[in-house]
Amino acid sequence: MGEKQAVHGLSYTAEGRELTIERIFNAPKHLVFQAYAEKEHLEAWWGPEGWATTVSQFDFVPGGVWLYCMKCHDKNQGDFYGQVSCGKAVYQEIIPNEKIAYIDFFTDQEGNVMEEMPEMAITMEFHEEGAQTKLITRSTFASAELLQQVKDMGMLQGTASQFEKLDTYLEKLS
Repeated sequence: MGEKQAVHGLSYTAEGRELTIERIFNAPKHLVFQAYAEKEHLEAWWGPEGWATTVSQFDFVPGGVWLYCMKCHDKNQGDFYGQVSCGKAVYQEIIPNEKIAYIDFFTDQEGNVMEEMPEMAITMEFHEEGAQTKLITRSTFASAELLQQVKDMGMLQGTASQFEKLDTYLEKLS
């Protein structure tokens, strides 16, 4: 049986090598999907609170690549201040307003994959619930140990913070 918990407005289940995160947003699913489907939107909200994101490549089609770097600009985050964290997504499947599937990698600032860091196969599903949207994100790792490594790095707290930023951003779009 997997571990089930809630962290700052999101619920998650970790079982074996899969992490499932669920979060409800107060916006219609086409807007939540759009926030992931356009470079300008992602730059406005992607990353935890206190971090700014720059997108250097964005091709939102199957086989397309999204390259980005986040930089911490919040001096109150101590050792994180000034730190840069980069990533790369290679889109596998896109069904407008329904699903986004991609492989996610940690990279250096030039976009080179960091082999020592775990890659994730991520599937996002957008479900309409009245005027709200339930986002279900499933991240699959090569092993349960790699999933634990990412959890230990603060992935859940970062995702919760990032989703709070998305909530605020969606209010502006509505």
